[in-house]
Amino acid sequence: MTAPTTWLDQARDAHRRGDIVAETTALDGAIRADRSNIAALLAMAELKRRIMDDRAAGSFYRLALATAAQARSVHAALHPGLQRAEAFVAATERAFADHLLAQLGAAGIDRGTAPPRVAQALRMLAGEQALYLQQPGMFYFPGLAQRPFFDRSEFEWAPVLEAATDTIRNELLALIEGAADRFAPYVTASADRPPPNNPLLDKPDWGAAWLWKDGAVADGMDRLCPATLAALELTPQPVIPNRAPIAFFSRLMPGTHIQPHHGLLNTRLICHLPLIIPTGCGLRVGAEMREWREGELLIFDDSIEHEAWNRGTDDRTILLFEIWRPDIDTDEREQLTRIFAAIDTYGEQ
Repeated sequence: MTAPTTWLDQARDAHRRGDIVAETTALDGAIRADRSNIAALLAMAELKRRIMDDRAAGSFYRLALATAAQARSVHAALHPGLQRAEAFVAATERAFADHLLAQLGAAGIDRGTAPPRVAQALRMLAGEQALYLQQPGMFYFPGLAQRPFFDRSEFEWAPVLEAATDTIRNELLALIEGAADRFAPYVTASADRPPPNNPLLDKPDWGAAWLWKDGAVADGMDRLCPATLAALELTPQPVIPNRAPIAFFSRLMPGTHIQPHHGLLNTRLICHLPLIIPTGCGLRVGAEMREWREGELLIFDDSIEHEAWNRGTDDRTILLFEIWRPDIDTDEREQLTRIFAAIDTYGEQ
């Protein structure tokens, strides 16, 4: 009888003989030689399931799934095994969550009454909530708290701005009713840059009427919206040549969905002052969803994945502006201002 020559032959021969040690040795050798060997990973996972070592089986299944996700192509013969892997991982994650919650319940820990951070950690541990972190597209400043939303009560200027809501809304309505429409598509392309891959490109569905743009008051807005600009002066807006402040009335038409995305910087917070809010509108930042309430600021970190929608029947309009993060001190703000100014001067003649 000819001795098996490949790891697969050796593993199959050992399996037929019921020799678990030899089968494990053959599969382990194949995996050590090539950690991207999906077939060997799946075979090892199946072996671990047969000997009732579900935790080990899950580890090999997860590695096989991750490897397949990164592969350029996966042979069709492996598809059934990968489907079994997905089903097994999903089932074991549900079983783990049930076990975890039962054990914690017996210990008197309930997610409904646990402190918010403990409750969030438990949801992530149970696989019920994804982990969302700051992922700015241009500049990352280290050491900042990973918080999707900031409470309005943390900002001493917030009540004064909110008290101006009616006045700001009146200026908005006058702007809308005026002869010159100030709203234009928010997502646009520059003549000398590739167009953004955004379904809202050049569409009025997401419109902006700029108050501050690229660090300057938009043309005529000092005459049309003086009270709004005065209210914005109360806020700690970044002042960076040709970049900031920025502020605009943001309008979402019915049926509009701003798809999940990340902002450019984590050094700022985005503020929304809701002005005209129909039912069916919402905002998700990370794992948290909020609804706008007229006159109540929403303040969030847009470097964390976020999206917004208007599922109502009328336009949703807010005042949008940015502020420095409160956990960046004065000296750091000055240094960051110089950094951003230096970035913007690159390539100038």
